[in-house]
Amino acid sequence: MTYTEIDIRSALFGVAVGDALGVPVEFNSRETIAENPVTDMIGYGTYNLPAGTWSDDSSLTFCLAEALTQDFDLNLIGQNFVKWYHENYWTPHGLVFDIGIATRQAISRLALGEKPELAGGFDETDNGNGSLMRILPLLFHILDKPISARYDITKKVSSITHGHIRSVIACFYYLEFANQILEGKDKFEIYKNLQTEISNHLTTLAINPSEIAMFDRLLKGDIVKLEGNQIQSSGYVLHTLEASIWCLLTTDSYKEAVLKAVNLGNDTDTTGAVTGGLAGLLYGFDNIPKNWLEQIARKDDIENLSKRLMKHYASK
Repeated sequence: MTYTEIDIRSALFGVAVGDALGVPVEFNSRETIAENPVTDMIGYGTYNLPAGTWSDDSSLTFCLAEALTQDFDLNLIGQNFVKWYHENYWTPHGLVFDIGIATRQAISRLALGEKPELAGGFDETDNGNGSLMRILPLLFHILDKPISARYDITKKVSSITHGHIRSVIACFYYLEFANQILEGKDKFEIYKNLQTEISNHLTTLAINPSEIAMFDRLLKGDIVKLEGNQIQSSGYVLHTLEASIWCLLTTDSYKEAVLKAVNLGNDTDTTGAVTGGLAGLLYGFDNIPKNWLEQIARKDDIENLSKRLMKHYASK
């Protein structure tokens, strides 16, 4: 596959639109949202910001994408994150209004000169969804590399904010799913493929089997058969990954997938963003509702970033 065949907009806008749908209802319980479900792009709510406002999920996604318009450099990625937090770089309205604890701590370490691959927390408690939510642009850098390189690079980029193996595996699974979407495979075929391919690769790395077992609902089970009350949507990385795959596999369009994700409640912006990234790639840019796209903050800047990222990889 050539990079000119890939619509990078579908990934970047897929993340941003899903994120923006979730921002106004972030932290609301599933039960509260069920009384007035999200059916369209709305504004205000949790942060009292206009419709189309995206959060840290998209900001850090764009910071990563921006770094990837140049030659791959972990330091540049890390410094873009620092610029976001300290200088409001790649914010929707010139202000950082949301940041996870682990991400904030990692950025503080980066600002003090820590090496990027060592900045993220390595404790089991450091498994929020902060690296998963912004990892998707890395897909375009690792696309044509062997699986061992895809894993190693993903590990380094996750570790800028989240270094624990569980966060790394979650990012790896997500990018492998995205990679096979670009290969044109059916989403259910991908799900089955990854049960073998991810499991086999992780086994070769001598990772603690108890960590691999944390992913059993994806790697051994059939997540489609689970009811909504068995899917959690907190800020825990495993919950976000499971919820995004479940939403993708149990719906038939971008709109359905992201609305299902947001209406799960709690960490609505991130569940929406992570689901939206895959759904954007799966269904294509033209499947994202146009009236939602028109409302997205800094739409022209995101369009421009997409073109620059495409140009960089098309020239490789």
